[in-house]
Amino acid sequence: MTSDTTADTGQHAIAAGSTAAEVLAGIDLTGRTAVVTGGYSGLGLAATRALAGAGARVVVPARRPETARQALAGVDGADVNRAEVERLDLADLDSVRAFAERFLRRQAPLHILIAGAGIMACPETRVGPGWEAQFAVNHLGHYALTHLLWPALTAAGAARVVSVSSGYDAGWRIRWDDPQFTRGYDKWAAYAQSKLANILFARHLDRLGGPYGVHAFSVNPGWIRTPLQRHLTAGEMVAAGWIDAEGNSAPGLFRAPEQGAATLVWAATSRELDGRGGDYCADCRVAGEGPADDGAAARLWALSAGLTGLDRIH
Repeated sequence: MTSDTTADTGQHAIAAGSTAAEVLAGIDLTGRTAVVTGGYSGLGLAATRALAGAGARVVVPARRPETARQALAGVDGADVNRAEVERLDLADLDSVRAFAERFLRRQAPLHILIAGAGIMACPETRVGPGWEAQFAVNHLGHYALTHLLWPALTAAGAARVVSVSSGYDAGWRIRWDDPQFTRGYDKWAAYAQSKLANILFARHLDRLGGPYGVHAFSVNPGWIRTPLQRHLTAGEMVAAGWIDAEGNSAPGLFRAPEQGAATLVWAATSRELDGRGGDYCADCRVAGEGPADDGAAARLWALSAGLTGLDRIH
């Protein structure tokens, strides 16, 4: 992004544990538009608040618009006037298309797209044409949304797409022969596949989008206790060491949502990242532990194009 739209990392130091608002302190995003999926809960809500507080107009797509409006009604001061809610179900390509068409009718450039909505470790669930829900919502819905909003992203002149992943594990795999887990569904393997897809998607999107001024990054926000864990039982979280028997978080494990959102808004705005992309980021820096498999990224792109029927970015 250009110098008048991004955070100047020389203006203030970003300390460990900084919040999203602290990352954007002193940054003026007036006149800039952001779309934040999942922007009314957990990390997404923290990112919405920070971006709106810096002056951006933030559009929050939501499967439950009334719930989203109630959550955003708690945004203090003028921020609430900069956050708009629009209906969107990432599991439904018709809904994604309708949202994009409404957005494009405004003919407004899109400077930031944060792909933050997601589900984790849910029971086996089929959506759309029988797609596994985590792969569909976490990856395919955002793949489709990015394609359909492409005219607005390129119209910005300089735009960023931030794909929210998780802490990368070298054991993560795309199940190429059965990405929809029609055989032997495992909720954690399916989640890991979707999070690897987020990283690979950003990598290939940046390769294709760079010539148009659109750069992409994937982000590990760290351990955050949010509604993302809603499909897990208390017993599962106790066994994993996340909480104790009384439901208290393990000391030092979880960050606040505002801290987790810091890397999201940093990747979306930092001038330190000008002219580069495809990186995996954590703790407001480019991290070295993400996968750098361009072949897998291209293969996932082709798979996603075939499933969604969308391949507009070349």
